[in-house]
Amino acid sequence: MNTTGLVGVPDFVCSEFAGKQSEYCLLIPIINEGGRIAAELARAKAAQISNMVDIIICDGGSTDGSTEKEKLIEYGVNTLLVKTGPGKQGAQLRMGFYFALERGYQGVLTIDGNNKDSIEDVPRFIEKLKQGYDLVQGSRFVKGGAAINTPLSRTLAVKLLHAPVISLTAGQRFTDTTNAYRAYSRCYLTHPELQPLRDVFSGYELLAYLSVRATQLGLRACEVPVTRAYPSEGKVPTKISPLKGNVALLKVLFKNAVGAYHPSNSQKG
Repeated sequence: MNTTGLVGVPDFVCSEFAGKQSEYCLLIPIINEGGRIAAELARAKAAQISNMVDIIICDGGSTDGSTEKEKLIEYGVNTLLVKTGPGKQGAQLRMGFYFALERGYQGVLTIDGNNKDSIEDVPRFIEKLKQGYDLVQGSRFVKGGAAINTPLSRTLAVKLLHAPVISLTAGQRFTDTTNAYRAYSRCYLTHPELQPLRDVFSGYELLAYLSVRATQLGLRACEVPVTRAYPSEGKVPTKISPLKGNVALLKVLFKNAVGAYHPSNSQKG
């Protein structure tokens, strides 16, 4: 599949290793995650996650061999999507959301591919979707969650800035708003006043927007406990640069707070 010409969906190439097996899918956006995505998928296989959701890799154009099809099939991956069009994380997610909605999934989960998150907690998200929630946010800061080796700067940024602004914008308290470990109902993703498939969502804009729009639309949102563990030593696995990346995140945060990404206000897509 190549989506040339579809507005709001980046061009991509699709390799389906199996058909639709579940009512839910798990999107994992990656780019050159190397051994980290391999370790995450190995954990998923051990926890039999592929029996609960269809695992879909949303690759941004990896060149490190981490998306070799034989390896992915061995780990139980259902589909590999490789983005060939422009954009970063937001574009990878749009690619995944488009594919998931076209396939008819009733719920879509997302998780980072750097092996920091407890992929074993997928059942918690599915349970909440089945209970009728439209946005399920994973949180290491609620009872039952765990924040392991989180850099102090990250903890302070989330608790003192990001979470309060998102919570105020959403009209509901959230505690771990930078965490991409989430679930969305089909009802939410297809709501006419959401419209996630727009080119304005290139980088981190889409995650911020999805954090607040559900409750603004009168849909149900909740948090579930998860574990997020950073390495005890070595480089922190992240795609956000210390200065430029964080400045960009702040801009997105406050544009989101004033409704800049609402369909009626966005001039793109």
